[in-house]
Amino acid sequence: MSIKSKIITIIVTLLILAAAAYVYIKFYFVFGSGVKAGELNQIVYKGWVWKTYEGRLIQTGFKGARGGGSIQSNEFNFSVVKKSVADSLMRCSGKQVELHYKEYNGALPWRGMQRYVVDSIVSVSIPQGTNTIPIITDGFDEDIDL
Repeated sequence: MSIKSKIITIIVTLLILAAAAYVYIKFYFVFGSGVKAGELNQIVYKGWVWKTYEGRLIQTGFKGARGGGSIQSNEFNFSVVKKSVADSLMRCSGKQVELHYKEYNGALPWRGMQRYVVDSIVSVSIPQGTNTIPIITDGFDEDIDL
């Protein structure tokens, strides 16, 4: 083996290792993890090729919109990989939930559309201030618990 082929082999090996390190850090390294709390707004199963569970949590308070001039609610958009967690969340829409998540530096299409991946539900409760609202339909009175 000549010196030139050894140098080319070393360079190619280093490039492959650098690409592997980049892919690992970008898509598989857990950058952070924690718990977010708020009202579960939606959880949907969607996708063109890889169907994934995507959700939105509305947190209390407001934040200023980029560019100024308006305010918007704090939204936490997330993906769910485990079907059992997603099925449980499907029954929690409109409730206060605490979700444990992992944050990645990039999203993978088969893992979900978001960098934040929820892996468990910490707690579920009914939001404060909810009550029964009477609804009248066709002459029948019904009480609906919210």
